[in-house]
Amino acid sequence: MSRARSRTLLVVGGTAVIALGAGIFAGTRITSPADAIARTAAPEASEVTVPVETRTLNSEVVTRGDVSAAGAVDVKPETGGLETPPIVTGQVPEVGAEIAEGAALLEIVGRPLIALAGELPMYRSLRPGMSGPDVAQLEVTLDRLGLDPGEVDDEYTLSTGNAVAELFERIGYEAPAPDPGAEAELDAANDAVEAAEDAVEDAEDAVESADESAPGPDGAPVDTDALEDALDDAREQLADARTARDEAAAAAGTPLPASEVVFVPSLPRRVDEVHVRRGGQIDGAAMSVSGASLVVTANVDKADFELLAVDQPVSIELPTGEQVPGTITAIAEAEGEGASGWNVTVTPGELTPEQAEALRGQNVRVTVPIESTEGDVLAVPLAALTAGPGGESRVEVMRDGVAELVEVEVGLTAQGYAEVTAVDGTLAAGDLVVVGDSGDDSGDGGDE
Repeated sequence: MSRARSRTLLVVGGTAVIALGAGIFAGTRITSPADAIARTAAPEASEVTVPVETRTLNSEVVTRGDVSAAGAVDVKPETGGLETPPIVTGQVPEVGAEIAEGAALLEIVGRPLIALAGELPMYRSLRPGMSGPDVAQLEVTLDRLGLDPGEVDDEYTLSTGNAVAELFERIGYEAPAPDPGAEAELDAANDAVEAAEDAVEDAEDAVESADESAPGPDGAPVDTDALEDALDDAREQLADARTARDEAAAAAGTPLPASEVVFVPSLPRRVDEVHVRRGGQIDGAAMSVSGASLVVTANVDKADFELLAVDQPVSIELPTGEQVPGTITAIAEAEGEGASGWNVTVTPGELTPEQAEALRGQNVRVTVPIESTEGDVLAVPLAALTAGPGGESRVEVMRDGVAELVEVEVGLTAQGYAEVTAVDGTLAAGDLVVVGDSGDDSGDGGDE
């Protein structure tokens, strides 16, 4: 064989070997559709387990509520009796100012609007001689402020007027002027008393100078009995004049104009809004004032409503994260268009000024503890519980790869867990209970 032919055979053989090798390699990398499906199919489902835990369970209602001041009211001065437009002339408070009882809230046409505590509004001007529940409220208030209204009853007397005058003097204003007609009657009554006193004096002089043995101007003996009768009459007239003067003096005592006092349910209070300015005219509410105490109002559904009760303690989370205690003070079904559920009123406990300011006007988290296990108990996720054929509760425990059903008694359920106690079989912390399988979308069921 020639050398050229031998070289040709070697090249052809080498090429064949390389082609065979490439074919074998490609065959190992090519997958049929059936093989692809077999390789990508989901693995056989297996159980998902979690360990039994020991933990303290707490059942609670968690909601959110808006913080507002208790008993917010609008201050509407009674200006109907004024002879001039109700122009604000001073004493305009700033938002946030505290209003104390007996202080001037505002100055209208040069006169103060004094804040007093009471449930009845100032619906009429008061003056001596009047009576009624509004008078009784006024006298109770004056007495509480250390002003002496005399006997505390429902009669506006001269003593009541004197106490009212002192109330105005305390804050640097002149007392309200009496009715001009009453002052005129008092002047006339004082004149009548003076005249009656002169008449008594003259009658007494006549009796003292009388001499029964001496003849009178007409020569007849002096009738001393007649002089005594005249003196008695003069004294009676003086007594009547003095009574009339006292009545006139009472009627001319210090009155209380309705435009100069406003009653609000309690004091002190905080100014939340001011609707007037100095030089402006009052039209409606002059300002809004609220109680110094705060309340939280939350809304709950029927399920939570059935767990709540008045006087239950709660925890309120401040915007700073700090927790402060509170108490449920009222629960009422929500009213109004579109309203639903129940409104729960929570009153915070004693707050520092900083805590009160942090709460005011906020929307806060409110937690109401309902029930607790009061210590650690065996607990499993709710997803681990199943029902047996007789309705009994049970869990599936994996022991050495073998599932075992254990009947349990369920206690408190809270926070996604259930308190369990083995009834048939054993159960301990660390035992693995089935909560689903790897193909189950339920997860571990243990979210807190």
